[in-house]
Amino acid sequence: MIPRRVLMTVDAVGGVWRYGIDLCRSLNGAGVEVLLACLGPPPRADQVAELADLPRTRLRLLDGPLDWMAPDAAALAGVPALLEEQAQREGCDLLHLNLPSQAAGLRTGLPLVVVSHSCVVTWWQAMRGTALPAEWAWQQALNAEGLARADVVLAPSASHAAALRDAYGLTRTIGVAPNAAEPDPGPSPHGRFVFAAARWWDEGKNAALLDAAAAGMAWPVRAAGGCRGENGQHFVFRHAEALGSLSHGATRTLMRQAAIFASPSRYEPFGLAALEAAQAGAALVLADIPTYREIWSDAALLVDSANPDALAAAVNGLAQDPARREALTARCRARAGQFTAARQLLALLPAYAAAASSSASQAAE
Repeated sequence: MIPRRVLMTVDAVGGVWRYGIDLCRSLNGAGVEVLLACLGPPPRADQVAELADLPRTRLRLLDGPLDWMAPDAAALAGVPALLEEQAQREGCDLLHLNLPSQAAGLRTGLPLVVVSHSCVVTWWQAMRGTALPAEWAWQQALNAEGLARADVVLAPSASHAAALRDAYGLTRTIGVAPNAAEPDPGPSPHGRFVFAAARWWDEGKNAALLDAAAAGMAWPVRAAGGCRGENGQHFVFRHAEALGSLSHGATRTLMRQAAIFASPSRYEPFGLAALEAAQAGAALVLADIPTYREIWSDAALLVDSANPDALAAAVNGLAQDPARREALTARCRARAGQFTAARQLLALLPAYAAAASSSASQAAE
């Protein structure tokens, strides 16, 4: 079953916006209308403008917080009712929620697909390796409830699916629907600089290591992305050039121009920016973490995410060896070519059908 109209939640803070916009394009092409329900801080004007070429997608800004920005569970209590009201009003026949906590307490009988792109619990395990602080236990409880409520649970990588199973003690199946990137028109002449893109206020993106490594790099490092988060976290670059938040178009332009893309993230459930950069023609130097090993192990250079000297040495080696750099670029671009919108849709539509079947079976009981 292909749904006629889907309510999909997004936020404008991180990669879920990019995921949602690109996925809407694929779903619209398959004849599916999408009601894009944005919670948390409102999108920027350039983000809203991206919907102009998506005539079968409509944006709704909902007055509800994101779980990782909420002070407690009570602040999220009204989110399920907001989503139910929108779905009923717009005649949606499936819910695609991109935060598991948003499914906690849902009373709708519509098929429900939950996709976990990241969460505080798996972030904490990757970054701290200890038990979640007691003051955050409510987030684990809400996510667990949402995961249990879903008809189908998806993750963008097998690595993140394994992290979810470990963090929440799950025995249910978690499907993998890899992220995708829109085709790039082709690389520009490569400049002698390293590009990086992330929300740098997030400790998991490892801005401190990138900045320390930049001090020892032969080429300048240009870092796109916000350095101050809505939750008060911030970072100040001293050796890399901080470009601030850029439009998606401006970011892709820099990816085409950069010879090398670096991502030293310690926590990355997929890494959409790395995929876009490889597709744009940059050689990848990435942290040696489970997700990047899964996706890029025999294509990109993987380095110790705790060693700035290792990152600098890897970049400098590529900067000094154009032939090796071009060979790496070709491998990365070939691997990126496997993560197409068509492949993503082939994984997602069966998940929608499975959710519809599960929902119907439960209704018949």
